[in-house]
Amino acid sequence: QVQLVESGGGLVQTGGSLRVSCAASGRTFGNYVMGWFRQAPGKEREFVAVIRSWSGVQTYYAQAVKGRFTISADNAKNTVYLQMNSLRPEDTAVYYCAAVYKIFRTGLTTHEYDYWGQGTQVTVSS
Repeated sequence: QVQLVESGGGLVQTGGSLRVSCAASGRTFGNYVMGWFRQAPGKEREFVAVIRSWSGVQTYYAQAVKGRFTISADNAKNTVYLQMNSLRPEDTAVYYCAAVYKIFRTGLTTHEYDYWGQGTQVTVSS
């Protein structure tokens, strides 16, 4: 089993920055796909960013966050980060990290993941 714990959410003004973290514990070894998703009230959970290691380290971003958010991983700490810059009110949501330790997963959709964190709230005030 794998446990994911997010941290680092909070309240920030428009244009500000936050970094959220996702620490993985348990059977975390081998190739990984780790993603960030977000869910705003009344909306479906949507893809934000993914980092995967099964074909070199690859990252991919949703169009809405490209150029503003950066996903990275510290393998020694089993932690994935999402650095969020130039935040906008529409970025307000609960942010979830997710993981799957298999190859050939794109990580772009929720059903590809085996493990989820509990979520961390990010609120951007206007």
